[in-house]
Amino acid sequence: MSTSTPALVVDQPGGPFVARTVERRALRDDDVAIAISHAGICHSDIHQVREEWGRAIFPMVPGHEIAGVVTEIGAAVTDVRVGDRVGVGCMVNSCGECAMCKDGFEQHCERGAVMTYNGRDYDGVVTLGGYSRSVVVGERFVCPIPEGISSAEAAPLLCAGITTYSPLRRWGVGPGSRVGVLGLGGLGHMGVKFAAAMGAEVTVFSRTSAKAADALALGASRHVATSDPDALRPLRNHFDVLLNTVSADLDMNAHLRTVRPRGVMVNVGLPGGDYGVRPSMLVGNSRVLAGSNIGGIAETREMLEFAAAHGLGASVEVIDADDVADAYDRVVAGDVRYRYVIDVSTIEA
Repeated sequence: MSTSTPALVVDQPGGPFVARTVERRALRDDDVAIAISHAGICHSDIHQVREEWGRAIFPMVPGHEIAGVVTEIGAAVTDVRVGDRVGVGCMVNSCGECAMCKDGFEQHCERGAVMTYNGRDYDGVVTLGGYSRSVVVGERFVCPIPEGISSAEAAPLLCAGITTYSPLRRWGVGPGSRVGVLGLGGLGHMGVKFAAAMGAEVTVFSRTSAKAADALALGASRHVATSDPDALRPLRNHFDVLLNTVSADLDMNAHLRTVRPRGVMVNVGLPGGDYGVRPSMLVGNSRVLAGSNIGGIAETREMLEFAAAHGLGASVEVIDADDVADAYDRVVAGDVRYRYVIDVSTIEA
């Protein structure tokens, strides 16, 4: 039998949040029922609620940065127990059969990964996300939260954390690496924390010097304000990895000049327009221009263990359900240090 749970629901593009009950499926043998305690607000939530990435599915319950406690498990569940703290990220299903799934890249499932919200599961049921008091998820997509990270700090790691950790790992960041991070927001601040913990020298780029002190406190050794037209010149051919976390249009050629020969500029933000890149910026110094899209479940679990081992959580501002609409506007304005997280216990339908 399905169960009802309070949630924040949006009924139309850009519409208000309404607290009411939604249905969660009856527990299958491989399912885990989770009482959600915290849900992070990702900028992609805003894009989808406001239908800025194409047509979305309404009514919608956003949220793919989920932390909570297991309340019930199916008969075939083996890896988690009732009472465990767990997280759920951007995906809740994949085929499990294709080469990508078998290699641990469920986000690239050949059948199509099922997103945590604004998606359809393989049975056609619309997925509803983490702005909710509870959720039911297949065990494969549940990630244990280690001791040493609070649930509020852990929730954003399920998207912002893995989105930045994955490319840093893929491109071999470690002691002695030189890493640049473009943008110091929800993604960028985690990129700085992870790169510094991996032993890299980290430089943060943002438009002004307003976040310079924050950048250094997060682990960077240098902050550069890109509003200065000459700021990039001393850093030409400097970075092994340049992590671009911003969604705004950039002078890509100017930033590519800061990447050393055979280095990489990897993009995790999604600007509205196309990248304008001269081929000579890549060919001349054998540079790589890459993209990265979250990470698989095994890597997400690895990231959580790494974060706990280094005492890293997201820098969060915990808010009540009534503050979510205002938080959306503040995220768009860049007025957050550095992730809003909803105290889900305040959702009352």
